[in-house]
Amino acid sequence: MMVNDQVEVGGVDVSRETFATLKGLEGLVRKWSPAINLVSKATMSDLWDRHIADSAQLFLLCPPDARAWVDLGSGGGFPGLVLAAIAREKHPGLKFTLIEADRRKATFLRQAARSLGLPVVVLHQRIESLAPLQADVISARALAPLSDLLGFAAVHLRASGTAIFPKGARHAEELTEARNRWTFDIETRPSQSDRDSAVLVIRNIHRANQD
Repeated sequence: MMVNDQVEVGGVDVSRETFATLKGLEGLVRKWSPAINLVSKATMSDLWDRHIADSAQLFLLCPPDARAWVDLGSGGGFPGLVLAAIAREKHPGLKFTLIEADRRKATFLRQAARSLGLPVVVLHQRIESLAPLQADVISARALAPLSDLLGFAAVHLRASGTAIFPKGARHAEELTEARNRWTFDIETRPSQSDRDSAVLVIRNIHRANQD
């Protein structure tokens, strides 16, 4: 939707320039995906809504004082490159680090970021091998069960940091399972792109049953 020279993407009003950057990302994903499977074939026909708009909605949950955002398992740039494009306009002090263990996908992320002019850092490493990153925000999309994601967040978030995890229809079940291993504060937000999904906003993550 175009209003006053702004375009709405996933609930975020962005400029024509940012919209063009996101369309550029869409084109790059369509070009590269047949070779390295950036997104599933089943979602390719609905790439904008299923991946770009779905990623963009996470920006609405970014704390205003955040300075370092780490995206785990960035794959095709969802949500990391989408959020970096929006932040360039809306939150220029926010730095993005994208973690990707797959060499070909990490190569895509670097080349896409260069092509789109997004100053992100891409680390081709396994998450488990990284020293603590001291992030203000951590995100991960379609990467791992919530309990595992909380383990990564416990290592890489600052004490005051926020984890933002979009989850599908099983999010309530994943929450129940995660509470066996972790204690945390949570806000559950409805997804703007899928009525059965949710975005979990989690803080104060600690292992359960610790003295």
